Amino acid sequence: MTFEGKERRRGGTPAHRVRRRAVTAEVLRHVKGIELRARSLVNSLFTGEYRSVFRGQGIEFAEVREYQQGDDFRAIDWNVSARMGHPFVKTFMEERELTLLLIVDQSGSLHFGRPYTKAGLAVEVAAVLALAAARHNDRVGALLFADAPEYVVRPAKGRPHALRVIRDLVAFAPRGRGTNLGGALTYAAKLLRHRAIVVLLSDFRAADWEVPLTQLAARHEVVAITIDDPREYDLPDAGWVELEDAETGQRLLVDTSHAPTRTRIRVAAERMQQERSRKLVQAGVDRVSLLTTVPYGVPLRRAFAERAKRLSR
Repeated sequence: MTFEGKERRRGGTPAHRVRRRAVTAEVLRHVKGIELRARSLVNSLFTGEYRSVFRGQGIEFAEVREYQQGDDFRAIDWNVSARMGHPFVKTFMEERELTLLLIVDQSGSLHFGRPYTKAGLAVEVAAVLALAAARHNDRVGALLFADAPEYVVRPAKGRPHALRVIRDLVAFAPRGRGTNLGGALTYAAKLLRHRAIVVLLSDFRAADWEVPLTQLAARHEVVAITIDDPREYDLPDAGWVELEDAETGQRLLVDTSHAPTRTRIRVAAERMQQERSRKLVQAGVDRVSLLTTVPYGVPLRRAFAERAKRLSR
């Protein structure tokens, strides 16, 4: 599945000031289809555990009070305690709403795969999360990028806004083909003034994103959803095949009937995935792994259920 739409951005306009894309009848049909497919998953994905999945994000400072026996020593406000001469602790209260920012990669390497392209799968999963946030009266927004941050939907509440997010995701057509993941993460950090939940959907086929991701995760709760297509590392035996890099346009003729060649490609791809996993762990983010060939509902539900269970300990 591919998603296309007219791009109406004027050159040099900041991403958050870009005018809305043209909405065609085809775009609206895609939005309706996504909404219908996502409905059952939204009903079950966060039922009874939505808050626990993102525990700690709906917390804000309330007041400082005197220390009482049994209080967690980690909550002691040392500055106030020093001024008053005896210990005081910070207390917190649960916020009534959360902010969810969806960072969606739509670079050239994402426009590959079947039955979904990786870009199409990223859009559909983002739609599920947007609808789940709307159901719980939380703010949801989106940042779409390729070789630069290209389009921003500011976070807001309500089902109509969530549907607008989905509509803009579907209609989006990137101007660039490359992947500037680090730039998108840095841009997101500047957009978010308060602590938020950040869900990043990408194949992470980019360079120099580790530091910006670590910095973003230090202030916000970040979940990385990796999206891959098995054909990228397990080539079929199809004889001579011309491969084209979707981002650079570079072409390469490969003999896929040559078993050692297929092995080298598979080993290189597996090493890249292992390195990606290592970097995500090092950045301190949670990871959900999705494939274009596997329905996303089960792995997505399982990953978030495991996260909720881990956070409840």
